[in-house]
Amino acid sequence: MKYLLMIFTWWNGATLNSRFYTRLHGTLVGTDEFGNLYYRGKKIDPALGFERRWVIYNGYAEGSATPPGWYGWLHHTVDVPPTDEKYEPREWQLPYIPNLTGTPEAWRPPGSTLRAGARPKATGDYEAWSPEA
Repeated sequence: MKYLLMIFTWWNGATLNSRFYTRLHGTLVGTDEFGNLYYRGKKIDPALGFERRWVIYNGYAEGSATPPGWYGWLHHTVDVPPTDEKYEPREWQLPYIPNLTGTPEAWRPPGSTLRAGARPKATGDYEAWSPEA
């Protein structure tokens, strides 16, 4: 089943073609705490003028599962990958939390129809429209 998913789906990790391309043209740079693998191209891409960088996700391909340090490296914001950097997070920085949109843990604002519990009563600051008879 794993190999069928690798052939026919792109959201469950890398496809067979992506793995083949990576083996031929990529150099492993490092991994993150989620097991995602980060690669760079072996040569400068002539169409882009700079090296290609990509990630192969460990499991479901979710862009929010890319930690901030690796996100900056992937998008050429920084040249040094987090594995070569001696970065210590500040005490005010929160730990990484993935995007919870679409999950039961997603934030629901007060008054949302998806929020558990009763919807708050209308405050009376509007008058309902009714057609003239």
